[in-house]
Amino acid sequence: MSNKLRFPVAAVGGGYPRGMAIRDIRLFGDPILRTPAEPVTDFDKQLRSLVKDLTQTLDDAQGAGLAAPQIGVGLRVFAYAVGSERGYLVNPDLEFPDEEEQDGEEGCLSFPGVYYDVKRRLNTVARGFTDRGDPVQVVGTEILARCLQHETDHLDGVLFIDRMDAATRKHAMKEIREANWGGPVKITPHRMTDRIF
Repeated sequence: MSNKLRFPVAAVGGGYPRGMAIRDIRLFGDPILRTPAEPVTDFDKQLRSLVKDLTQTLDDAQGAGLAAPQIGVGLRVFAYAVGSERGYLVNPDLEFPDEEEQDGEEGCLSFPGVYYDVKRRLNTVARGFTDRGDPVQVVGTEILARCLQHETDHLDGVLFIDRMDAATRKHAMKEIREANWGGPVKITPHRMTDRIF
């Protein structure tokens, strides 16, 4: 989910503080975005490094959420930053405490500049683990609920365009085909601002 996206500069003299791990964000067309992610089985240093990379890349992109497949890693992990709610989940599972729905504009860092209405559940409970294997629960409503659903979808190989009604999806696909970032996978060359996701 996106607010804006800045593609990383070269590691040598690239302008980022030492130790920051800003990763390239994969765009629509990369097969990893359609591939269900594997559950995390090792809660080790590599996982903690992945969580740090996700969090720093999300901060840099100023988005609401970022899933591991979006940075080319096929594991069930995502980071989120919605208002004051910030964190990450490993191996998340979603539950819906009621049937209430919301309809609202949604975007994705893997679809730069593409925003359309998507129907989602209004309330969501996400259960998962920390990077050390401790259980954690996140209760979300409205925008946070939307983010938790969007990022968990990424882990299942489902994209937000898959959640659109047929007419909206048709318009979105037309816009995607006309976008200058279509075709081979590449990193977006432009910033995206003034958006929630």
